Amino acid sequence: MTVTKILLPEDEMPTRWYNVLHDLPTPPPAVLHPGTGQPVGPEDLAPLFPMDLILQEVSQEQYVDIPGEVLDVYRLWRPSPLYRAHRLEKALGTPARIYYKYEGVSPAGSHKPNTAVPQAYYNAKSGVRKLTTETGAGQWGTALAFACAQFGLECEVWQVRASYDQKPYRRAMMGVFGATVHPSPSELTDAGRKILAADASSTGSLGIAISEAVEAAVQSPDVHYALGSVLNHVLLHQTIIGEEALIQLAMVGETPDLLVGCTGGGSNFGGLAFPFLREKWAGRMSPVVRAVEPAACPSLTQGTYAYDFGDTIGMTPLMKMHTLGHDFVPDPIHAGGLRYHGMSPLVSHLYETGEIEAVAKPQSECFAAGLQFARTEGIVPAPEPTHALAAAIEEALLCKESGEAKVILTALCGHGHLDLAAYDAYLSGAMPDRDWADADIQAAVAQALTKLPAIN
Repeated sequence: MTVTKILLPEDEMPTRWYNVLHDLPTPPPAVLHPGTGQPVGPEDLAPLFPMDLILQEVSQEQYVDIPGEVLDVYRLWRPSPLYRAHRLEKALGTPARIYYKYEGVSPAGSHKPNTAVPQAYYNAKSGVRKLTTETGAGQWGTALAFACAQFGLECEVWQVRASYDQKPYRRAMMGVFGATVHPSPSELTDAGRKILAADASSTGSLGIAISEAVEAAVQSPDVHYALGSVLNHVLLHQTIIGEEALIQLAMVGETPDLLVGCTGGGSNFGGLAFPFLREKWAGRMSPVVRAVEPAACPSLTQGTYAYDFGDTIGMTPLMKMHTLGHDFVPDPIHAGGLRYHGMSPLVSHLYETGEIEAVAKPQSECFAAGLQFARTEGIVPAPEPTHALAAAIEEALLCKESGEAKVILTALCGHGHLDLAAYDAYLSGAMPDRDWADADIQAAVAQALTKLPAIN
């Protein structure tokens, strides 16, 4: 029998997250306080995060135990299935073997609850009443709304205006889970009012929405902020994806030659890649690890590696990352979860040190890959992972030419059931391609980079 789904029994689900900081060949740059330029301490982060998450952010331990209460919620959908893409392989006529780890089986339809659940748990444990957050495509906001419902927390979400308008059912789903949702920029915060005063028709950005959510959180001691990507503890929580995938591939005697994932802030990519990088550094396998980002917002391939704010207004600590400038507002591409000006400091560091590769893909190529995947594998992918699918298909076609039977692993980080308006736009020819070749994007980035913070 040809195996399609590789299923891990519930009692074999990993019970530890993997901390890549322990094994990095070279340590990453410190996170700095924007006022002093000195490395931040726990007290600097305490107004936003509970101490458990602050300690995870800086931990050097190789593994962190997953609390039992978190595992209980994880079991609603974990372990997630690993699929062999037989039908896609056949359609491509490739000797490559393509596997995808499917995170769309979660209640939110994406990988985001892997970190939303522990973040809600640790905040509830510390006595927090409410969490604020931003969301791009709506998947993170949906995940946090779900997680807050599990632990009795209120949830307030600022959704990027472009996605708020494009994805009304994501907004509705957040409401179903109990969240209050605002379009960003909004009139509810000083940050939002400042942006709207400069551009009343602003389509928003993740950086702007982060500014609004952070501002709202610091107003009250029993309100905290939760971030869906970028930070070390977020990528730590996502490593359950890669840890499961390692076990599942071993069940069928495979190791990947290429691991490919989409990157916006870096949590889905890091969650899949970090455990495999550990195995690579230990000499147990040697996959090429490739990040794929949107050509309209190419922070890794075209950004500057520098200290920058994580938000637009400049309220966050300074992180050294590949950035297009915190003032840059990306084009409202449909892959809203990838519309972020910067990249996770950990992912940026790995790219800078040559441990991973990166490529940028235009929107039309990605949606074409998404259609081919849906018509063969039967799952409509979210716009974000179509970037990784496009790169996986590209590699599989190269294998067709060379005759190499490479093993390709990717993360299908979510389904696109609430993104069908984007597919409709693509099918009707109403989806323009914007990419780095467009002079106005380069000009906007150049202008934004003039506002990078000065570090003494």
